[in-house]
Amino acid sequence: MHTRSLRLLLALAFALLGTFMLASAQAGVPNKDAKPAYAEEQTMLQIEGDSVVPEPSLTNPSSGRVHMDRHYLGQYGATEANVIVQRGGNTWRQLRNGPIAAIAGFILLGVPLLIFVFYKAVGAAEEVPPAGRRIKRFTAWERHVHWATAYSFIALAISGLIIMYGKKIMLPWMGHDLFSWFAIISKYLHNFVGPLFIVCSVLMFITFLGRNFFNRNDWQWVKQGGGLVSHKHVPAGFFNAGEKTWFWGGVFLLGIVMSVSGLVLNFVTFGQTRYVLQIANYLHVAGAACYIAASMGHIYIGTWGTPGAYQAMREGTVDEAWAQAHHAIWYEQVKNGTATDPAHRPHPDAPRGPAPRPGPAH
Repeated sequence: MHTRSLRLLLALAFALLGTFMLASAQAGVPNKDAKPAYAEEQTMLQIEGDSVVPEPSLTNPSSGRVHMDRHYLGQYGATEANVIVQRGGNTWRQLRNGPIAAIAGFILLGVPLLIFVFYKAVGAAEEVPPAGRRIKRFTAWERHVHWATAYSFIALAISGLIIMYGKKIMLPWMGHDLFSWFAIISKYLHNFVGPLFIVCSVLMFITFLGRNFFNRNDWQWVKQGGGLVSHKHVPAGFFNAGEKTWFWGGVFLLGIVMSVSGLVLNFVTFGQTRYVLQIANYLHVAGAACYIAASMGHIYIGTWGTPGAYQAMREGTVDEAWAQAHHAIWYEQVKNGTATDPAHRPHPDAPRGPAPRPGPAH
């Protein structure tokens, strides 16, 4: 089951990368039949047509000036002095500042509103009376990896929002001088923290992979909606189906989209054309909006939505009653000594036998 799930997810990831590479390959084919679509092109062609001294057409490579092309084939920054018009730039600007920015903004504003409505209408999970005994849930390494990924993600989210929306939201009341500092700092912070986030994401994927494969118990959790509305405690293993969905959909799939598109945008020394950069930007903005929105749900469920969950990642331990209520299957495995998570994995030289009962509170 584990192998089949992993193969399916890897196939989806490679399909996504293949689609991106196909789009990049198509950028290498000039659009010779493209019609003037923007006022700049029409004006330039009109001036050319009215010229008294005939010259090679701007659409003719023999003019010595790169012909107007929708995609622009040359490497970014290599021969830009010869570029007259790169039509995709206008298309990218209109889409990025128009529908893409509007849809992303709607998602980023709508999701927290929905979470607030859900919290007011349904409420958080019921608090379990503490038993007074603590169980180790996360190792120090797991917590460090999680928080390093979280902090780098927050830095990228804030700086990315400033880059995306700062000109419209912050500039009018800040003024150009003050906003320019915010924009410059956000740009460099985003560029330098991005690779760090990728490293943290890879470490996080490797660290938590073994406990995030789906099994038949997860289907029972899904059918009951995780007990989010009914407030029933559905038996779950170390991670429930919702947490596994966040792992594969957020950390893995959206992580790949953000990492690949971010590296393409961050390092433009590998022959990327402007068209490739524009496609990467579309994917980066769309992926960021989905990633931030999904993380809001993850943060809510891990804090206000499930009392006691935040302490698990902050301190590494949970109350025995909390473990029994929210992760009953894992709790039983800890009790009978069959738990395979790093916090309870027996030492190779340790004697076989029933695991000791969790110790007193501390």
